[in-house]
Amino acid sequence: MQKTIAQRVAQGQGREAADLVIRDVRLFDLVTGDLVPTDIAICGDRIVGTYGSYEGRKVIEGRGRIAVPGFIDTHLHVESSLVTPFEFDRCVLPHGVTTAICDPHEMANVLGSQTFDYFLGAAERVIMDLRVNLSSCVPATPMETSGATLQADDLAPYHDHPKVIGLAEFMNIPGVLNGDAGCLDKLAMFSGGHIDGHAPLLRGKALNGYLSAGISTDHEATAADEALEKVRKGMVVLIREGSVCKDLEALVPLLTVATSPFFAFCTDDRNPLEIAHEGHLDFLIRRAIELGVEPLAAYRAASMSAAAAFGLRDRGQIAPGKRADIVLLDDLEKCAVSDVISAGRLVNDALFAGRDILPPVGLQSVKLAGTISAKDMEISGSGVERPVMGIIPGQIITEFLRCDLPERNGCVMGDIGADVAKVCVVARHGHNENIGRGFVKGFGLKQGALASSVGHDSHNICVVGTDDADMALAVNRLSETGGGFIAVRDGEIVAELRLPVAGLMSDGTFEQVRDDLIVLRKASKEMGVSLEEPFLQLAFLPLPVIPHLKITDIGMIDVKTMEFV
Repeated sequence: MQKTIAQRVAQGQGREAADLVIRDVRLFDLVTGDLVPTDIAICGDRIVGTYGSYEGRKVIEGRGRIAVPGFIDTHLHVESSLVTPFEFDRCVLPHGVTTAICDPHEMANVLGSQTFDYFLGAAERVIMDLRVNLSSCVPATPMETSGATLQADDLAPYHDHPKVIGLAEFMNIPGVLNGDAGCLDKLAMFSGGHIDGHAPLLRGKALNGYLSAGISTDHEATAADEALEKVRKGMVVLIREGSVCKDLEALVPLLTVATSPFFAFCTDDRNPLEIAHEGHLDFLIRRAIELGVEPLAAYRAASMSAAAAFGLRDRGQIAPGKRADIVLLDDLEKCAVSDVISAGRLVNDALFAGRDILPPVGLQSVKLAGTISAKDMEISGSGVERPVMGIIPGQIITEFLRCDLPERNGCVMGDIGADVAKVCVVARHGHNENIGRGFVKGFGLKQGALASSVGHDSHNICVVGTDDADMALAVNRLSETGGGFIAVRDGEIVAELRLPVAGLMSDGTFEQVRDDLIVLRKASKEMGVSLEEPFLQLAFLPLPVIPHLKITDIGMIDVKTMEFV
């Protein structure tokens, strides 16, 4: 290490030629907001020189392009990109995301601690700096069937791994506020380190109590007044814009140069199709500036503020001694990324080709108790004032509605005219034969069925439909393929995306996933669906930690009271 430090010192002073020089850039100074002409000198994976001219053994011609620090996605689930960490790396790094902080709780709810072995192994092999927050709530609640349960003792062996940041989003708010012993064990283990929050609509003294547990960040603020209270009480709010949850427009009026230390960006869940159409964090930066945010505030939130919030002291600024994560832009306001340097390496196909790829895990995780029939999808009882989940486009929060629904032969039916479809959640981990049954309003579905083995967070199979036989066919097909998304109409499979890795991720390329999603989206539109992202919206219906009405394999849940309805 002494030799390395000596080389950095010598190259930073210009006494020796730098390993790499990015020549003739305009550095966007995140302190003043100035664009400063300079070279950037790099020794190994560290920046050693700015604000001057340098000679280098290798040179990248900046040609007057704008240099900004690499972007940091502060909260995401790689699994929700529907590809493995290696394809996520190849998909997202060219958009300037040089650091990503992931919570692999999707896979953890299926496979348990084996997930951490896989993700930490992948993190050591990808080009970007992939950091892991250890999943705090597996399962998220006791009101669903997951594939695994993780206690504090299960997290302990991974606590000191160099790729581990801390404890991931703590979703069990009642457990924190009521002093649940299992929750306190996990909070105590990570006390003094980073603990990520998950606190939708939490306000007042309840929020105070939650923060007093040592939780410091939150990505679930959906309104400006909620976000303002949280930053005033010491949280860093992670402004989220994913494929389903779109909070940026509501929150960016709070993002100014003065407040930028208290905000960062995250995507949470963003799939390859939307990344192809819009981008990743580059899209969030671009959109924030379009909405009136000063570029200095936007780029601070994307790098400097994010690094500070998660204790990553070695990045977030283009400065000597910092990690050489640099994004070259053709246009600052449009965040037009033209080249990316990750840890001193120019990102290109050859760099990705040199990685050591880990084989996927969890290839046979979909285990139904038996073949599902149309009769299994039937819902008995009265149709008067049935509980119905109301979808809010762009949100994973649902309304708790009551609707009068038609009855036939002792069974309650959906109502296509009122845009109410049937929804069922089928247990898929081999532990039981549970099927939760209910209704949802807002898909626009006129015929057939859509099903997904991605069902946050326990990832049972969730199916929505207008025909019981089509719903059963969709569920059984997912069991055959090992998981994925599927559209069925009139007894035929019209489109599908196979996700055999834990029933959550493809074992193919992100380009293949993108193309399959295009076909699925087209098929769902032809079936009447009005939502832009129907499968990801479907995947959030079984998430019982998000208000107000949700469904699991056990039944429909009033999230406010955490009681079955």
